[in-house]
Amino acid sequence: MNYLAHAFLSFNDPDILTGNMISDFVKGKIKFEYPMSIQQGIALHRQIDNFTDFHPATAKAKEFFRPHYRLYSGAFMDIVYDHFLAIDEKQFENDGGLESFTHKTYRILDKKTSYFPLPFQMMYPYMKDQNWLYNYRTKEGIRKSFGGLVRRAVYLEESEIAFTIFNKNYDDIQNCYDEFFPELKSYVLERLRNHLAE
Repeated sequence: MNYLAHAFLSFNDPDILTGNMISDFVKGKIKFEYPMSIQQGIALHRQIDNFTDFHPATAKAKEFFRPHYRLYSGAFMDIVYDHFLAIDEKQFENDGGLESFTHKTYRILDKKTSYFPLPFQMMYPYMKDQNWLYNYRTKEGIRKSFGGLVRRAVYLEESEIAFTIFNKNYDDIQNCYDEFFPELKSYVLERLRNHLAE
């Protein structure tokens, strides 16, 4: 899952949200320098990624991308899953819709910037100003996100084939999301109820 899903699955808890959003930039023992509540968000992010990677629906969806992108098929799927979450309007009913949810998320994060690792600190203004979380809902937003993935990746040179695959197999990939996401949401709620106990 990508940034929108990690934000959504923090359920508006400020410290869980902060840890969830910065987790990819917190390596090794550095996580122990954060307050325990933010460490829980970091741990939750990694549990979400693990659940996602090993879910049968994700394995099925990755196969659309694997012939062209091999190990990067999962990275493309993380972005695609955020698209289907963004257009899944029922998920954001309690927040007044997706746009309202994204602005609420930025307001929470604005108060937590002192905890941002430098790479996320540098990226966050672009995320907020361009409202990445909202723009996952559009196909053009997905095209741009795919392009961003290529710029960050060492062994990727293009993303246009991925965008064609996304469009060509749109309904089948959405079916994978529909199968997968309710189970992920239930899993996360259970982890939070149990304070992320192993």
